[in-house]
Amino acid sequence: MPGHPDEHIIEAIGRCRITIRDGKVVSVGDPLIHECPLARRFAVPVHEISAEGVAENILHRIQSFGMCRPDRQVLTSGEFVGFGASELISFGLAMGLFDAAVIACDGAGTVIATIPDLVQGIGGRMSGLVKTSPHPSVIAAIEESGGIVPFPETADIDQVRGVAAARAAGFSRIAVTIADPRDSRAIREAYPGAFIIAVHTTGLTSDQAAILADTSDVVTACASRAVRDVAGSRALLQAGSSIPVFAMTQPAKDLILEKVRTGAGQFLVTGVRLPFAGDSGPEPLV
Repeated sequence: MPGHPDEHIIEAIGRCRITIRDGKVVSVGDPLIHECPLARRFAVPVHEISAEGVAENILHRIQSFGMCRPDRQVLTSGEFVGFGASELISFGLAMGLFDAAVIACDGAGTVIATIPDLVQGIGGRMSGLVKTSPHPSVIAAIEESGGIVPFPETADIDQVRGVAAARAAGFSRIAVTIADPRDSRAIREAYPGAFIIAVHTTGLTSDQAAILADTSDVVTACASRAVRDVAGSRALLQAGSSIPVFAMTQPAKDLILEKVRTGAGQFLVTGVRLPFAGDSGPEPLV
């Protein structure tokens, strides 16, 4: 039986599975965690994670910038999180360290982006995208901003094929976000020079965390105990404490340190055994 023609499934805020159809939130699954310091800093804060609080936050995203709607805004400037995946990619593009980024966008699926504002407009406000439907207007807006949508008819989310499409388009210094450890391993084997950022890691097993530690450049910890234990203990550098971001390779360490070096804010740099836990973090770790 064919699926709904305008259906989008995301996992957000404690890995709640949320279904959006025709611009409306139609279902919100149970969260795996009940508290997250990042969620408390959202434009519509979620202090105690519940289906109702998550639905309210997602509705605000739909209304404020058109998430999962044909009128979605795809460009924005500024940072949402200091060392988030989209912020690191945007910085790398601005500094000429990357020439393209393979990310995922509601209404378009896999996207090849080449400018920071497109990466931030898409990734800075998007949680774990599981499935999406094509919106021609969103795809057109991405293409007008210099992006490439490899699968416009289906809006497939396929980061391995996305990297292949970026290479075929002539890009060589490619950053890519992945949520499936199998994708990280496949991309590393096929495209050894790709810069891989693992996101949306809450709920991974220790074996899955080990694959990410072996094959990714950056691993975001989210609310994952396994990532903290496995990747964190092997990381060369940790950025942030409540929601750590782990640099697993020298290029990743260099990228984060360059962002610190050129940043205008204040930073604390110290030497400790990793992973380092701050005063607050997601509860519970899963």
